[in-house]
Amino acid sequence: MSGPQCCANPPTLNPTTGVGHVENLGGLNTYVNGSPHSKLAVLLVSDVYGYEAPNLRKLADKIAAAGFYVAVPDFLHGDPYVPNAGRTLQDWIKDHGTDKAFEDAKPVIQAIKSKGITAIGAAGFCWGAKVGVQLAKREFIQAAVLLHPSFVTVDDIKTVEVPTAVLGAEFDQISPPALLKQFEEVLTAKSEVDGYVKIFPKVSHGWTVRYNVEDKSAVKCAEEAHQNMLEWFAKYVN
Repeated sequence: MSGPQCCANPPTLNPTTGVGHVENLGGLNTYVNGSPHSKLAVLLVSDVYGYEAPNLRKLADKIAAAGFYVAVPDFLHGDPYVPNAGRTLQDWIKDHGTDKAFEDAKPVIQAIKSKGITAIGAAGFCWGAKVGVQLAKREFIQAAVLLHPSFVTVDDIKTVEVPTAVLGAEFDQISPPALLKQFEEVLTAKSEVDGYVKIFPKVSHGWTVRYNVEDKSAVKCAEEAHQNMLEWFAKYVN
């Protein structure tokens, strides 16, 4: 289920990007930003390139500016995927299962709640979307956003218990529009859970965090998705 699109447009990782800071949260190094007095939090789960990706940290800063406490944990334990470094993506995934990241997320969420946070949203990107959908239970979070999901299945969507939005790309071999339409059908049938599926035209898998900052069109498409995500959290994480 993973392929070349999972690795397209790799970012240049930079641990100094962003106006937040890194601290230990629930046993993981975590990029954090936002008011420590906020009662609302957003957890971001990265793609295979990890929590030092500049566009991801910029997005974290944007969410923090909207009033949320934001946490971006290093679920990859200092070992992001590096293309053309002698290890295939499939081999890397064997060492970085989303089930383990889901378990790692539980103490992170507890650490966030211990700060006085009363509501949490989670957004997962590509690889991280599988973690996001696993967290989409009332005991963990209040809302989820899955952006160009890589491993999410129809059965996963059937299990969500909190409002869940799926933002996908027109050109996506991993989570194609046909699959997203199935997600939409499942969410529509779940009357007890609000769902939303949007397919962005003329963009490819990974467009929300692996865009070229010099490409105005790419930036605009990414920012539209970011705004949709923020609106979802503003509505349901309160």
